[in-house]
Order: sequence, then C-alpha cells, then structure tokens
Amino acid sequence: MKIKIVGINYFPEVTGIAPYTTGMAEGLAAFGHEVSVVTGLPHYPEWRIYDGYASRRIYRETLNGVTIERLRHHVPEKPSPRGRILMEASFAKAVLATNFDRSSVVITVSPSLLATAGIVAAARLRKLPVGVVVQDLYGKGVVETGAMGGKSAGMVNGLEARVLRAASGVAVIHDRFLTALDNAGVDPSAATVVRNWTHVGDTNDLTPHDSVEVRRKYGWGADELVVVHAGNMGAKQGLENVVAAARLVTDELPRGRVRFVLLGDGNQRRRLQECGQGISALQFIQPLPDNEFRAVLQTADVLLVNEKPGVGDMAVPSKLTTYFMTGKPVVAATDSSSAAAGEVRAARAGVIVLPTDPHALLEAVLSVGADTAEAQRFGEAGRRFARDVLDRGSAICRYENWCHELVAATSRVVCDR
Repeated sequence: MKIKIVGINYFPEVTGIAPYTTGMAEGLAAFGHEVSVVTGLPHYPEWRIYDGYASRRIYRETLNGVTIERLRHHVPEKPSPRGRILMEASFAKAVLATNFDRSSVVITVSPSLLATAGIVAAARLRKLPVGVVVQDLYGKGVVETGAMGGKSAGMVNGLEARVLRAASGVAVIHDRFLTALDNAGVDPSAATVVRNWTHVGDTNDLTPHDSVEVRRKYGWGADELVVVHAGNMGAKQGLENVVAAARLVTDELPRGRVRFVLLGDGNQRRRLQECGQGISALQFIQPLPDNEFRAVLQTADVLLVNEKPGVGDMAVPSKLTTYFMTGKPVVAATDSSSAAAGEVRAARAGVIVLPTDPHALLEAVLSVGADTAEAQRFGEAGRRFARDVLDRGSAICRYENWCHELVAATSRVVCDR
C-alpha cells in the first residue's frame, strides 16, 4: 500500500505524540509499505522551532524508510487557545496544498484538529479512504485544561464529532475513548483501539555502577529518595503541586532525604522554575537523549505522574508506557476517575493520590520509597503490563490491518455505488 500519514508532530521530537506517529510510520515501512509523512517543523515541547529547521518553508528527507515532508507553520511562543488555532490553521493550509491523490490510504493524527478536518474533507472528495488516529480527545481537552468553555468549547466538540463521523475509520489509543466516539455518533464498526507503546526500548540494562554514575552526575545522594516526573511541563500537568511538595521537603524534612526532579520542557517550565527558586529539594533537567533518559528513569526510586485537577478523559499520559518498562513504582497525583489513574490501577504499578494535596503526594512518595518489597512488586507488575498490553509489534500489526480494512471498506462503498 501507499500510505500517507499526516501529523504535526514527528521525530526529532521525543515526547508527546511524535514518538507514536514516528513509530507507526517506520513500522509500516518496515512491513514493506510505501510510507510518506507530511508533518510540521519540530517545536514541541519547547514551543520554538528546533535549530536547523528555521530557514526553509519545506524540508524533504528520508529516514528509516519513510519519506518525510516538513512544512513551515506558525509556532506561538505561548500556546494560548488563539496561538494554537493560528498554528493549526497555518499547518492545515500548508498540508492542503500538498498532493496525496496517489495514496492508497490517508491517515491523519489528531490533534491537530483543524488539519485533521481539512484532510478528512479533502480525502472524501477524492474518494480516498481516510482514517483518524485520536491521540487526545480535543473537545474534552479544551474543557479539562480550562482553555475554553461555553459556546467556544461546544463549537470545538461539534467540529470534532463531525470530523470523526466523516472519516472512513477512527483509531483510538484506549478503550476509554470509545465512549466519547459513541457520544459523537461514530459508528461502532468504524472504531478500533490501538494502544500506544513504550518508545525507548527495554530499560533493564543499567548496572549498579551506571546508577552510581548517574547519581553522581546529577548530584543525587546515595541515600536520597529521587522522584522523577518526565515529559511535558504544560498546563495539563499541574506541576505546581510538585513544587509545593518539594517545598514541604525543604521546610520539614532533613536535608538530602527526598528530591523531586522535573525532567523535560514545556511552556510552564520557566514559571515553575521561578516558583521553585530556593527550594533545595527541587531540580530541573533539560530533555535528554534516549540513552540518558532511560538511565535517569531507571536510577530514580519513584516515577511520578501529576495532572491538573479535572483532567480525566482527554488523554492517557504517554509517559506511563515508558514508566512501566523501567520496573520502578509509580505515584500518580491525579483524579481517581482519570484515565491515568485507571491505567496505573490496571497495571497494578503504583499508588494514586489527590492532585490537590502536596502533603498526600509527599507521604505517598515516602511510603513507596521506604517499602522496598512493595516498590519491587509495583515495578514488576508495571513491566508485565507493558509487555503484555503495550507491545509495539502488536500495535504496528493492528495499524496495518486497520489500513487494509479502510481500503477494503472504501472499495466496497465505491463498488456498491
């Protein structure tokens, strides 16, 4: 098949949606399909165009068997609702100027919703099969993060529902999303579930000596309990809660007992650093290459998920797919009904606390960190879940089957006419 994939995020971005779009494209290419990708210029999570990509309007390259066309688009310095709309609109305009008439099937990734809407409409006009991969539920996201409300949120929900209904098929990353598809009026026969996977490989390759070196490099004491939150630092993560927990450590516990580490970048990082000035139990680390990233996660004692109160069904944190492979316990500060909490419970990989209580977060971290046997049980359970449920090979096979189904379904419709 000739498969065209459209998504604004792609390698060399290493967090968020990009690793899964990249993995899908490269996996399908490895299966022998002719895969081409139309994407944006790398900018996430820093919200600035990466060095080396700022001079031209279009970049074309081939990586790991995939032909990539990178299109220039607006990137807001701060991802406000207006800034995001401008970015998505400019990307959609650039995408719709490209040619995908020779494709056997077109796959578009949401978000971005505006580009997805344009691609679905254009593909249907050309009688091409078009599938939407839903990584985040856009309509729920603008409400749960507080980005929009009232009529604006209603308009976004309405647009998302129309786009998903118009597609030949929809793939979602978790069963919980199926309810949203049903509410949007998507035919159940047009929906499929393809789980995301860990995209950094098996992390069980660090020696005790390596761990000592990692601790030395980042200034972590041998007996210090290190808690790492990895990934985007945006509004959805609500990381003020972590800053508050670190302040409690500094104020109430012996120096050097617990350290909270925020690893990554995002539009809230600068503000969090300003809030955290003078807190000795808080450390920020810039995004790292895969091998160093794995080493930090595997050296940590506890891995942390933190979400803004009210964030529930809009997304399943992609960091969990990687966390579970480390063999480390997870503490999730999130609403008990959220997708993140459901995933941690399903994996039996850790504990869940309220996202509005830094005392509870600190107590959970201390409890898990102090109980070596329980921490090991959580870690082993998470790794089993990742290997049994979040397998990359199985996901790519499902995507390939889905592409075949989209082509076959569209062919049947054309023949019936």
